[in-house]
Amino acid sequence: MRTRSTAPSEQPDTEQKNLKVPTTAQTPSKTFVLPSAAGDDSRFITLPNPRTGEPSRYFFCPKLGVYEFTVVGSTPQFPRSILFTPKPNTKSSNGEDDHSQAKGTISRVAELYVATPIDVMFFMIPLLAPATSTHTKRLFQPLDDIIDSQDDLASHLRRILYNEDFRSVLQSRVEAVCDSVEAGDEKMFRFDEGKLLKELIAKAERIVAQGLPASLEERFVRQALVTPLMSVKREETIIGGTSSLADDGEGESQDKQETQSTTTASVSTPSGVSTPATELSAESNLESTTRDNMAHLLRISTVLSFIKESYISPQLCARLDELLATPETPVDLKPLHDHLQHIAELRAQALATQSLGDFSRKRGADDDEAAESRAEKKRRKEEEEKKKKAGESRGVRDLKKVNTAGMKKMSDFFTKAAPKKKS
Repeated sequence: MRTRSTAPSEQPDTEQKNLKVPTTAQTPSKTFVLPSAAGDDSRFITLPNPRTGEPSRYFFCPKLGVYEFTVVGSTPQFPRSILFTPKPNTKSSNGEDDHSQAKGTISRVAELYVATPIDVMFFMIPLLAPATSTHTKRLFQPLDDIIDSQDDLASHLRRILYNEDFRSVLQSRVEAVCDSVEAGDEKMFRFDEGKLLKELIAKAERIVAQGLPASLEERFVRQALVTPLMSVKREETIIGGTSSLADDGEGESQDKQETQSTTTASVSTPSGVSTPATELSAESNLESTTRDNMAHLLRISTVLSFIKESYISPQLCARLDELLATPETPVDLKPLHDHLQHIAELRAQALATQSLGDFSRKRGADDDEAAESRAEKKRRKEEEEKKKKAGESRGVRDLKKVNTAGMKKMSDFFTKAAPKKKS
């Protein structure tokens, strides 16, 4: 399987006689990338989405687990297609490649449905904690009784839950979010929201340890923690003493020498108190450590929000947010919220100072929005022109390059002739 974005190069006449042009697939097809270790008993199944309950397509293997599909496609600016070819060509009787049996197809949309593993725990949460029993007291129940109590359970999901080869994995994932007790030879479970929160935080920490994608890191972490540059008066940033505009050249050179000699030893503040450079270094190290801690907490918060918005129902998400705000939370996000609120206040102050103090600025916020809209319109226009050029044939493009200066238009040959003058 190969993807292509440009037309293939022209082949010699001798090879074109033996080659057959692949035909475009008549019916829309989808290209799936499945795990290579999947067994023969693997199946495509339809399960309710853990968050919305809508039927969705998944891939199940008793040995590997449940997989969801992530769509990987080309961008609208650079559309691509996929060329499907059979196995390597066989040799003919004379020892040459036999191209007559090659039957390839072309898929106009280069979309790949990649199977990515999903925790079966997310499919069990709606069964363990139904939305109707949020405020009622839950009791310990065997796993089979919990499954049998669901009258409208999907047939494919029921088949997974009762699969003997997958039973041990299912039970271990249920134990991760439930309290359990032994009742004779049978184990009974009761859903625990605190355990679910700890499990989600553990997942978020593992993802953060592996590293977020560069685009997510830039958008949700770096940009969110950027503090605005505040305007500082000149007289408040003088190092090593005070200066005056009325000083002569000799006084200025003397101040420079004193500044250079005292900068390494101490730094003078506007209040006149000298701060050693070692203390400044300690403060800078503390700020760096605080910044790293805030970035780590923001990464965990971002991943945790993504997991909740993708696999957890809105009612349960609200309950988990309440647990995060309590003192018993596994990870304290209050310093992060306070820091983000402080950055928001600094940005509001910077925006107010910029709009009130900088009278030489010609453009306002409305002008910036208008410029962004114009840039967006220009970008869309360029995309439309690229699409039009991509749909034109080579002959039309060559005709546009012809110099038509001095030539009559085609419409001139089809106009009515001017009436003759009577003699």
